[in-house]
Amino acid sequence: MATKTVIHMPSNILDAIYAGAKELYPRESFLLLRGKKRKGIISITDLVLAPFAVHGEGFANFNPYLFGGDYSLVGTVHSHPSGNISPSHTDLNYFFGRVLMIVGYPYEGKNCVAAYDSNGDKLPIEVVAALKCKDEDFY
Repeated sequence: MATKTVIHMPSNILDAIYAGAKELYPRESFLLLRGKKRKGIISITDLVLAPFAVHGEGFANFNPYLFGGDYSLVGTVHSHPSGNISPSHTDLNYFFGRVLMIVGYPYEGKNCVAAYDSNGDKLPIEVVAALKCKDEDFY
């Protein structure tokens, strides 16, 4: 039996995802996840705003062709304002990258986030220490 991939999510990035979802509520939020995969661990390092993404009530979408060839993108994260953090058939049909994360209302705490692989199997998430900003991040 193969071991499941583990998602390492810095606490400050998860906080930013929750803040964005709260801001757009009751519409769905949508972001791309940038990171690295090594030895069964996907480490999230950044969030990317998808240009021209649409955030509606009950849906969110983006054009994946705008990101062809960017192999640093490891997946997506979007919100479910209903609070249900299970993926829908539509979520799985439009899977992008290696991981699909879903955050659910009220967008706080570890029970409001889940990650899935392309088969819809749940992946464990480990919330790790916040990433520190470097001076060059602001230039």
